[in-house]
Amino acid sequence: MRQHAALKLPTLPKTLEGVISQEKFEKSRAYSLDKSHFHFVHELVTILMDSAILFFGVLPWFWKKSGEFAVLAGLNAENEIIHTLAFLAGVMVWSQVTDLPFSLYSTFVIESRHGFNKQTVWLFFRDLFKGICLAVLLGPLIVSAIIVIVQKGGPYLAIYLWGFMFALSLVMMTLYPILIAPLFNKFTPLPDGELRVKIEKLASSLNFPLKKLFVVDGSTRSSHSNAYMYGFFKNKRIVLYDTLIQQCKNDEEIVAVIAHELGHWKLNHTMYSFIAVQHILTLLCRLQHTVIPLQHLVSFALNLVSRSFEFQADAFGKKLGYAAPLRAGLVKLQEENLSAMNTDPWYSAYHYSHPPLVERLAALDEPDKKED
Repeated sequence: MRQHAALKLPTLPKTLEGVISQEKFEKSRAYSLDKSHFHFVHELVTILMDSAILFFGVLPWFWKKSGEFAVLAGLNAENEIIHTLAFLAGVMVWSQVTDLPFSLYSTFVIESRHGFNKQTVWLFFRDLFKGICLAVLLGPLIVSAIIVIVQKGGPYLAIYLWGFMFALSLVMMTLYPILIAPLFNKFTPLPDGELRVKIEKLASSLNFPLKKLFVVDGSTRSSHSNAYMYGFFKNKRIVLYDTLIQQCKNDEEIVAVIAHELGHWKLNHTMYSFIAVQHILTLLCRLQHTVIPLQHLVSFALNLVSRSFEFQADAFGKKLGYAAPLRAGLVKLQEENLSAMNTDPWYSAYHYSHPPLVERLAALDEPDKKED
């Protein structure tokens, strides 16, 4: 409610006056309020459904029914893995059915209303089908492995479970960009030209082992823009959204955004975050519902760390001499994505993994003032 009130403010924050046009601010405000209204409705329905499931004992009832279904299918319901997979299959069907209306409304009403949605209904359902197929293919293998570890782990369960989650994350981080992501998007090498030369020169100056530089066709689904990097050891790749290239006025703004991302690599942020998340995943798998408030404390702590990393990466880009284009690039991303201009400090501190634009611009400007 505090964030919703902040989004209704009719004026820009003073820091953004003269930086963001009034037209963009009004569009951003309308988009943010639409999403906020939708969030209230979605969360209310979710809370009511979850409360009803708990109150009426739906989960224990469905656990029993899933065992009966397994028997009807000629399977051994006494086998914990088979029984669990039957149960989770039903839960997946239920979650897909109940969440589908909200996904459709978000994509084809809210995103379309504000000019972001670019995908057709056919593409939406094709992606949904592919996602379900991947879940059916990979889910049973992962769940079965976890159950076996729990059954056999004994006093070293935590260590075995952490080791499995760590190995699984490494495998998925390796396979996802190579095998899974191309199922949904088309990745093409960035064409030869000035932009490619500048990015390769920047990577080389930092000893970043850049092997491939891709452009992803994000515009087939949305006009939101971004850039990211991935890969292990000496096999690093950088991916630019085609929308980012279209929206930025010049190559320097794009290179500045890449400088920020390379700052995360140079400062070892990705490794710190990766190891921390593995510990948290293991902890939550072990404790789950019994200490669910811990999840909120952990989420808050991780966001604090993430925000600190973002400031450090911005400072790294500034140190390389990209302060002005980085500033322009951040403003451009904020404008084109119609991100919220006014944010409540309490809300953003808990929910945002990236600091609001006002704070990032102030941090970029502050060292200059001190030097002057």
